[in-house]
Amino acid sequence: MNKAQIFDFFSRLADHDPAPRTELEYGNDYQLLVAVVLSAQSTDVGVNKATRALFRDVTTPAQMVALGEEGLKEHIKTIGLFNAKAKNVIALSDILVRDFGGQVPQDRDVLTTLPGVGRKTANVVVNTAFGQETFAVDTHIFRVGNRTGLAPGKTPLAVELKLDKRVPQPFRRDAHHWLILHGRYVCKARKPECWRCIVADLCRFRAKTPEPTKG
Repeated sequence: MNKAQIFDFFSRLADHDPAPRTELEYGNDYQLLVAVVLSAQSTDVGVNKATRALFRDVTTPAQMVALGEEGLKEHIKTIGLFNAKAKNVIALSDILVRDFGGQVPQDRDVLTTLPGVGRKTANVVVNTAFGQETFAVDTHIFRVGNRTGLAPGKTPLAVELKLDKRVPQPFRRDAHHWLILHGRYVCKARKPECWRCIVADLCRFRAKTPEPTKG
């Protein structure tokens, strides 16, 4: 895509959804961090079901440390990899209490030093919580970036860097939300719903899925 096409691409997504946001449920920056860590290889729906009761009682890192690993496991045992995730959440919470006054760091590189926090998770947190213009590349964005020709790359980092270079203002802050939602609900992995895609004419994907016949 050229610059004009990319601007048009995001203009249409913005017109369709002017205020996109994560589908994870949270009440503060710390809960957002925990929810994103838990969402790795899990669905947002599944994480939300597991954290609703948890987040009613636990709103700070200190409260999470007090809950303990076994207590946390009871809340999140329906989530994939819950044993490892519980260990990481307790460990990162302890570090936040000990080294950061219970506050979530606003620096992406600092966040990635916390247990269970990779670059994608850190990008989500600094974008959603602090408004930084970052591009968290999950499987949906990786697929959309490559399939459409918006930001082709062989690795998530390559796609992220290309998005950072190509996405113009005023779309940079919300770009990754639009792309995630588009990949989740329209540009699906197995069978993209091209017939109802608002950017289909800008997309380089050749094997576009036709509208299903009714009857």
